[in-house]
Amino acid sequence: MKVEQIYTGCLAQGAYYIESNGEAAIIDPLRETEPYIAKAKAAGVKIKYIFETHFHADFVSGHLDLAKKTGAKIIYGPTAETKFEKHLAKDGEVFKLGDVSFTVLHTPGHTPESTTFLLKDEKEKDYAIFTGDTLFIGDVGRPDLAQKNGKLTKEELASWLFDSLRNKIMTLSNDVLVYPAHGAGSACGKNMSSETWDTLGNQKKTNYALRADMTKEEFIKEVTDGLLPPPNYFQKNAALNKMGYESIDTVMKRGANALTPRAFESVANETDALILDVRSKEEFVKGFIPNSIFIGLDGSFAPWVGELIPDLMQPILIVAPKGKSTETVKRLARVGYDNAVGYLEGGFEAWINENREIDKIETIDVDTFAKEFSNELNIIDVRKPTEFIAEQVENAQNLPLGALNNSMSEISKDKKYYMHCRSGFRSTIAASILKARGFEKLVNVQGKYDDISASEIPTSDFVCPSTLKK
Repeated sequence: MKVEQIYTGCLAQGAYYIESNGEAAIIDPLRETEPYIAKAKAAGVKIKYIFETHFHADFVSGHLDLAKKTGAKIIYGPTAETKFEKHLAKDGEVFKLGDVSFTVLHTPGHTPESTTFLLKDEKEKDYAIFTGDTLFIGDVGRPDLAQKNGKLTKEELASWLFDSLRNKIMTLSNDVLVYPAHGAGSACGKNMSSETWDTLGNQKKTNYALRADMTKEEFIKEVTDGLLPPPNYFQKNAALNKMGYESIDTVMKRGANALTPRAFESVANETDALILDVRSKEEFVKGFIPNSIFIGLDGSFAPWVGELIPDLMQPILIVAPKGKSTETVKRLARVGYDNAVGYLEGGFEAWINENREIDKIETIDVDTFAKEFSNELNIIDVRKPTEFIAEQVENAQNLPLGALNNSMSEISKDKKYYMHCRSGFRSTIAASILKARGFEKLVNVQGKYDDISASEIPTSDFVCPSTLKK
């Protein structure tokens, strides 16, 4: 038996490859199918099953393409209604894979169809559980993503989750391994560990939600307390996973359209495409195609795309570092942005070489910010409210990046704003969006907040975030 976790850091997502005696299963695959197919081919085994723990909201799963290419069965747990062919498993149903087996444990709570798959080894001993978003390392799945028109509340789902954990998971042996679908950085939970697997026994000791003396009422309160609104794209991705989507091969082919600067400009004008620049923040601020939006590949790329680009079908033109255009199209597709229509051949350098118009964002370091600081400055902090509350620059106003599209009316194009975040990544994204919307008087502070805090710039802490004044 072979069990391999395939972890994708930018999505904080874990897919799994399990192999036994000529057969393989994939659990919660990402959109791109080739890595799984290549593993099976190299080992000379057939992919028999694709197990889906639930309707994922934070990424588009690869179950449909993988099933078409391999003939594998898609397995969902009870109550999972879809528009495509799948096997709807019963609670307790067993699936043989070579010399091992999987037992279906219906564990509703994160979503109604959420299911845990219990792997038993060659001796029929409980070996591992693949918990999806039911149980994370250090946390459990948020119960507010599957509310249906007010008919199913987060408290009801949390109650189901309590029962699922106590009756289906915590009864298993302490040496059973826990393999979740996500780790730290995912918005599917509140406070996940950076560890990506653990033993169930250790989780019983350390995970707040598995305390033996916890009442259901206490569990519901703790699990539902402090939940931030889910990212904007979650509901759309869940719908794609449930209803179906375009083949990844078609998406990749469409995005592989190399465009000269002239053709790039023509497509931008004819399609009203969004120009997405995925270079580093340092490169972007020095010069970019006018009206470009920056979201760098070296940051949390896919989640920020999903949060800040409202329309999944928005035509997208890509400005990428050399050799990174294909990766960009793939990572867009992971979160359902399937309409990349081409990329700038030769990158930004090709644009420069033709002496075409460029734009820039005034950018300063922390030392310069400290020299220019005064109480008269208009300072925008684009970090999360929790970060802002912990400590903020004196007189700064909090405008979280995730809320930017709905908050532009709170700032004025006539005022000059100094913008910062924790590292300069989010402030560069925010500045690019504002610049494209006609805000010209922007100064981007590109540096660490720790350096701001350590400088002579006055800061304060433990205050409620204030709203921006016009």
